[in-house]
Parts: sequence; structure tokens; C-alpha cells
Amino acid sequence: MSGKESLLKNLPFFEHLSDDEKKQADSYSSVREYKKGSLIHSGGSECLGMIMLISGEIRTYILSEEGREITLFRLYPKDTCVLSASCVISQITFDTHMTAEADCSVLVLSSGFFSALCEKNIYARCYMYELLTERFSSVMWTMQQILFKGFDRRLAAFLISEYERTGLKQIKMTHEQIAQHTSSAREVVARMLKRFAADGLVEVKRGLITLKDTDALKRMI
Repeated sequence: MSGKESLLKNLPFFEHLSDDEKKQADSYSSVREYKKGSLIHSGGSECLGMIMLISGEIRTYILSEEGREITLFRLYPKDTCVLSASCVISQITFDTHMTAEADCSVLVLSSGFFSALCEKNIYARCYMYELLTERFSSVMWTMQQILFKGFDRRLAAFLISEYERTGLKQIKMTHEQIAQHTSSAREVVARMLKRFAADGLVEVKRGLITLKDTDALKRMI
């Protein structure tokens, strides 16, 4: 196999592929590079297939007719996703969009190969449905946050999740970026951060939010 072997081995079902399927996986996969801000996938674009993020960060969202974006989930290194293979998965009946939140390197299993693999390999098929269920759970969690939680609690939850993910109290994001991640408007984010700052919870500078009282933010959640 080629140099992609070490990447392909990270796929949970790889060890259950036959030798022939492993060779085909190598032949029908590719590594793609995307610059920050690039559109990786959208409902009307090329049907990529299954993807695994090698480096960077991807935001997955839906887009309303009015142009409002609702972030569904984010992908980090070694995360996989099959929503980018919606053209071959009949259970996916809505369009999603994926953009690169940072420069990204992505391993792509072509849609044709991935479809054929899931037809004949029970392990790949089971993993596909497991992954769909996991992403559906993420989407439902997002919808619950939007529908049932005030924005102050949603923003506090987002800030704490970033702190727990990175281990840093400094969050390098603009108000616009936070608005995208929390499915809100930039003006709403700015007002709430101003309130948080007045309460001593955060310190806000241009493109940087410093968490001052993580315990209080956690209590809000």
C-alpha cells in the first residue's frame, strides 16, 4: 500500500476489510488540502464521500433560505463524517454545508467506493449507521440548546467547551466567529460578552476573550 496506509488504518473498520478491499481503499482515497474559509462540501456541490479530518477544524452547518447559518457540530483531527456522502446515503434527506475553520488536510474515501463497500462489508455499513446516529445526536443537542436555553447559557456553555477542549482560558475568536458557532447574530454576541465582562466573567479584547471566572460560567450552564 502507499503512504496513505497509516491514515487509512485510523478508520475504525479498516482491520475488518479484506486485502482486496484495503487495496481498493488505497486506490479510491485521496488527501485534500483546504485553506481556512474554503467551502469543503455543500448540498449542491460534488459528493465527496466519507471524510476523515487529518488536521485543522471543520464546521458543519445548515443554511436557511434567508441565509441564516445554524452550526450543527465541528470536526477535529481523526473525526470522521459521512454527511459529505449524502448522495449515496438515502437516509440523509437534508443539505449540510462544511467549511474549513482553519487550514485543513482531509482524507477522502470516494463516494462510489464507500457506497460499494457499505453494500458488501457489514463492518463498514454498521460503522456508517453508528456515525449517522452520533451526528444525529449532536444535531439534536444543538436544536435543544437553541430552542430551550437562553443565549446567556448557550454562550457560557460554548466558552466553557472551548476552555475544556483546549485547556486555555484565552479564546482567539471574533464576535462573528462565535456567532456562527452559537447560531446567533454578531450583535447579540457582542452585547452578551459586554454583560459578561461587566459581571467579571470574561475580559474582551479585539479577537480575544479571556475567561476570568470559569466556575461562575459553569454554574450558568
